[in-house]
Amino acid sequence: QVQLVESGGGLVQAGDSRSLSCAASGRTFTSYGMGWFRQTPGKEREFVAGISRSGGSTDYADSVKGRFSISRDNARSTVYLQMNSLKPEDTAVYYCAATLRGFMIPTIERASEYDHWGQGTQVTVSS
Repeated sequence: QVQLVESGGGLVQAGDSRSLSCAASGRTFTSYGMGWFRQTPGKEREFVAGISRSGGSTDYADSVKGRFSISRDNARSTVYLQMNSLKPEDTAVYYCAATLRGFMIPTIERASEYDHWGQGTQVTVSS
């Protein structure tokens, strides 16, 4: 088992930057690939970014490619999502998730492949 807690959400203006953190505990962090997903009312949960166990491989949704960056610090058991050039359409509840599966595309992009989820953190981008 692993427990995940997101933090860093809040209200920002379009064009601004924001960094989200996901702290893991309960099991060896390096056993898990990590992903960030987001969800808005009336829509399904959407893949944002994924990172392999070692951090050597990453994957991004087309909607955030070039603007967002996922990283991890295994010594701190934390995964990050750096969000730049934020747009109103980025407004959502952001969730981090952990998977024991290997880094396989498109498997890493499917919410159903993740075993553990955080509680989510709200990011609101005003125009």
